[in-house]
Amino acid sequence: MKVTLLIPTLNEIGAMKEIMPRIKKEWYSQLLIVDGKSNDGTTEYCKEKGYPFFVQKRQGIRYAYIEALPYIEGDVVITFSPDGNSIPELIPDLIRKMEEDYDMVIVSRYAKGAKSYDDGPITSFGNWMFTNLINLLYGARYTDAMVMFRAWKKRIFKELDLDKEDSYAFEEKLFRTKIGVEPLLSVRAAKKKLKCADIPGDEPPRIGGERKLKVFQWGGAYLVEVFRELFLWR
Repeated sequence: MKVTLLIPTLNEIGAMKEIMPRIKKEWYSQLLIVDGKSNDGTTEYCKEKGYPFFVQKRQGIRYAYIEALPYIEGDVVITFSPDGNSIPELIPDLIRKMEEDYDMVIVSRYAKGAKSYDDGPITSFGNWMFTNLINLLYGARYTDAMVMFRAWKKRIFKELDLDKEDSYAFEEKLFRTKIGVEPLLSVRAAKKKLKCADIPGDEPPRIGGERKLKVFQWGGAYLVEVFRELFLWR
């Protein structure tokens, strides 16, 4: 099984210096960093260390995934947050679980034995609400439907139409924002009855940098997205 470790960055220089040395080369077949036009030295650091990267053309976290797709060599993609929220040492556990022939495995902050140390009251409630709503509406059994740190088979990205603009256009226009891929990935994987699992994994506090989360814009867009999917995608 070939594994691509996909790391989207945007002004993460402090965290990158702490997190990247902990990632071992034997854990992946390909490392691919996608930068969202950082201005804090993140790309210069990648050049210095010899990390393969490219700068995305369009703004928004989902474009990091979409623009990276043609360059991904692995059968399995691990999306990893470089801001300190993802624990590198959990990557081998994630791969071992994927080797049990799962389509997607999520490193869950809310599975038994795990905890988020980065949650506030609003984000904690939002994650709980969306995960339970997706489970209720789509018959899933997620404990964390929203988190970035997960592995999925490359082929499912196109099978679930996650590369299509019209999969996100309505809610993005409505809330004037660009949203992430993970909630829709969770919803459509459940709708298609893909084989999914969670493994427990703590979420440490982020290390420096600018928090990108737009709580109310993204929350509203994701809520519309979750209900829209009941009717629009088969």
